[in-house]
Amino acid sequence: MRSRSAMIGIPALVLVLNAGQMASAATNSPRDSNGTKTPATSTATWDKVATAKYLDSREVWWQMWPPAQKDHETVCVSCHTNVPYALARPLLRNAMGEQKVSGPERAMLDSIIKRVNLGDQAEPFYNDAKHGPGKSKEARNTESVFNALILSRYDSQAGHLQEVTRKAFERMWAAQEQTGPKAGAWIWQNFHFSPWEADESEYYGATMAVIAVGSAPDGYRNDPKIQGNLTLLREYLRREAPEQPLLNRIFWLWASTHLPGLMTNAERAQVTEEILRQQQADGGWSLTTLGTWKRHDKSPFDSRSDGFATGVAVLALEESEAGKSSPAVKRGVDWLLANQNKTDGFWPAYSVNVQRDPASDVGRFMSDAATGFSVVALENRVSSGRSSGKGN
Repeated sequence: MRSRSAMIGIPALVLVLNAGQMASAATNSPRDSNGTKTPATSTATWDKVATAKYLDSREVWWQMWPPAQKDHETVCVSCHTNVPYALARPLLRNAMGEQKVSGPERAMLDSIIKRVNLGDQAEPFYNDAKHGPGKSKEARNTESVFNALILSRYDSQAGHLQEVTRKAFERMWAAQEQTGPKAGAWIWQNFHFSPWEADESEYYGATMAVIAVGSAPDGYRNDPKIQGNLTLLREYLRREAPEQPLLNRIFWLWASTHLPGLMTNAERAQVTEEILRQQQADGGWSLTTLGTWKRHDKSPFDSRSDGFATGVAVLALEESEAGKSSPAVKRGVDWLLANQNKTDGFWPAYSVNVQRDPASDVGRFMSDAATGFSVVALENRVSSGRSSGKGN
């Protein structure tokens, strides 16, 4: 098989630079840069350049990993690596004054655009024949939401909704359930791997659809053609919220800041209180406390605060009227500033499914998500006018 860099146009220089970054990351446990916790302090800083290199290197690795390579020289859109990367990397580019998208970003976007334009000519990432009944539909639905989300977020930076993004939204809405107990949602990818590909992940997917719509420029959320879809989506999220793990309700809180009518003030206050109650003594949050998980290998959970849970919690609280003024947000930000691995640019996080070697490529999936959401939380704080630690 040909190299993925040749297939989708990643510049060779990016591969060379990021290969060295990945080799460095592989030798370090995903804690802070000294291998120990640094005391939280409002004067701590985080290294944006190191973070950009880490995220780019992980995106390059993903694009070259054989299981991620799909038909028509395209790449699977992953919930753990691609989606956080797409949310975070444009913010880093703006913060560092870069003038154009990075090579790995361009390759990711080209792959998504190609698949949107191919439509059903592109094979689903997983299919019924190989992976079991229902997997083709799950894969199509999940991809449709992620494609719309990623393209919409990039269009929000450019200030105009591309035609290909409109096409991605059309495919997303076509896949939405219209009737029955799941009306308003999407039948989601389920391989029993929490938090993104499990029974509870359908709800997370619906919140990502809200973020996609709410991020879209040109007043897309007010388009008369999608109001029926949005009504179903709002009804689903509110109807199913009481049964969701706290992690999903955190995403619901974040989504509510992107689309009116998604939560009442009472619901917002209740979720905020639950989030604050789970904050750990060091100021961070642990994914282990945000749901009822069960590891497949029956190994004990790593209950330390992690960058994924903390990044998501801080982000939702920052954007919510009910939580943005809480001192807990500052403590969470201080945790993020103190717990970046300054050498390699990432934040630590740990699987709730199995015990993994954190230095392995697959073992870094959770740190990919942690790093992406930590960046969004920190840069969101800057863009919304609140004080922040000085980045490099």
